[in-house]
Amino acid sequence: MIVCAEKSTIVRPVLETEADLVVDTVFAGLSVRSRHLRFHSPIRVLTPSLRRVLLPIDGRRRIAVAAWCGTEPVGIARVTVTGPGVADIAVAVVDAWQRRGLGRRLVTAAGELAEQAGITELQGAVLPENRAMLELVRRLFPLALRRFEDGVVQLRIPIGSAAWTITDEDLYESLLTR
Repeated sequence: MIVCAEKSTIVRPVLETEADLVVDTVFAGLSVRSRHLRFHSPIRVLTPSLRRVLLPIDGRRRIAVAAWCGTEPVGIARVTVTGPGVADIAVAVVDAWQRRGLGRRLVTAAGELAEQAGITELQGAVLPENRAMLELVRRLFPLALRRFEDGVVQLRIPIGSAAWTITDEDLYESLLTR
């Protein structure tokens, strides 16, 4: 592993040609617990079917940013368009780099790219025991709506100009789910 200071890490979009490297390296750097928190399952190996889900990155419907320490990826945030103006977001930071602010940088960069792509709402599912991710969302997106459903916290995160538009339905749902 290359040693570098947090300030020398860079976060940038993942190119299609480096997607394999980023996905494989970040997955390898996750402990069993981190894999469980990310995939909601005790995944031990990156199966071919999971690789097919994670690897397509085209810069339009499937966007990803990675944090790099030199030439080594140490985190990734993926945004996958699921409908008009809506996309799922998922984040993973290798264990050795957790709690250093990379998750915040990755989510922020991914959100900016998503907004540029016309996305107005990010969605995600977080296990309730993933306190770090829930706190990150609370700090970065104070207007995010949370709903506990099927054992996970379902998040709806308005971004861009949509982040400043609060409807009566949003307020009602927020009151019911907090």
